[in-house]
Amino acid sequence: MARHLYRCPLRWSDMDAFGHVNNVVFLRYLEEARIDFMFRLAPGDGSPSFSGGSVVARHEIDYLRPLVHRHEPVTIESWVTKIGAASLTIAYEIKDPEVTYVRASTVVVPFDLEAQRPRRISEEERSFLQEYVDDRMTSAA
Repeated sequence: MARHLYRCPLRWSDMDAFGHVNNVVFLRYLEEARIDFMFRLAPGDGSPSFSGGSVVARHEIDYLRPLVHRHEPVTIESWVTKIGAASLTIAYEIKDPEVTYVRASTVVVPFDLEAQRPRRISEEERSFLQEYVDDRMTSAA
């Protein structure tokens, strides 16, 4: 089982009045990691996998520790905890080597933008996602 690693820079504008990353900004961080995982790492050059669109059906986030601005990026680990016929669940940890700030999960539904409806996960997508499956550890349950 592999985990996708994404190094996410912190921006000064991510901070709230209390001097730490705002809770809403963590959703943006998760989105950046998810897009990097599903689109940049999609199988094959010119592959249509994941390019037709997707929608978020659900987010769960557990905020464990405050994260304050610094110059070093934070690491976001992503992995798959469930692959259904027409949805998948991605789990995440936003962390440094010794500290976990957030545990989260997102249910993603592949979407046919032209038909304006959900679609099934293709065999190519399923094969790609299977490399990242770890159902032993769900993040924000």
